[in-house]
Amino acid sequence: MYRLISFIILLGLFAGVAISQESEESFIAQGDEAYASFDNQKALENYKKALAINPENYEANWKTSRAYIDLGEDLEDDDERAAYYKEAEKYAHNALHNNEEKSNGHLYLSIALGRVALDAGAKQRIKMSKEIKKEADLAVKYNDQNDIAYHVLGRWNRKISNLSWIERGFADMFLGGVPKDASNEAAIANFKKAIEINPNYINHHLELAITYEVMDEDSLAIESLKKCLALEIGHANDADHKKVAAEMLEDLQ
Repeated sequence: MYRLISFIILLGLFAGVAISQESEESFIAQGDEAYASFDNQKALENYKKALAINPENYEANWKTSRAYIDLGEDLEDDDERAAYYKEAEKYAHNALHNNEEKSNGHLYLSIALGRVALDAGAKQRIKMSKEIKKEADLAVKYNDQNDIAYHVLGRWNRKISNLSWIERGFADMFLGGVPKDASNEAAIANFKKAIEINPNYINHHLELAITYEVMDEDSLAIESLKKCLALEIGHANDADHKKVAAEMLEDLQ
């Protein structure tokens, strides 16, 4: 009888683990469905439900980070937006706990840090740029087909190679000078690589066009803008990206 009871208890424990795992995966799947429908709030809620079951879940952590970033972009209040980006940073760090060799944890940490830097002063922005680059490089190292990581590197290269004189002073202080390998040409190469991997991602084409415009390559910028406008909306911010592209195209033509 004792053995029978022990066996039943053991079966119950295994069943409980199986149900927990199913629920964990189910919540992530529901979050993914909401994300695909551009409902970032619902996506966030489902990813956090998965984390309530297993706080160490790598996928749920980096997707929670992504959701906080996407939601933060739509917030107008500076303090509230900063709080969302700090949450994104926290969950990206959580994702990397025991998962240092996985790409998306590094990717979303780089993006979260980048968003924090955008709202910071010039001094803090330059100080943070080194870590942003490091995390984006690691994202590429662990997945050389991570198109968003190349996108981040493209924006980093364009920003660093077009610093104001004040920012250059901070670069001398915190980076030992403007990194010699940072250039608009490197940014172009990064955006082209991102497009090669994911040609239907509208913002890759838009950022490539912006970089061409910075370089006074208007004909190439126009070409990229037309590609941007020809693509179908596939992500939550694509309507805004298309609006920016249309305004740029009108100015350049």
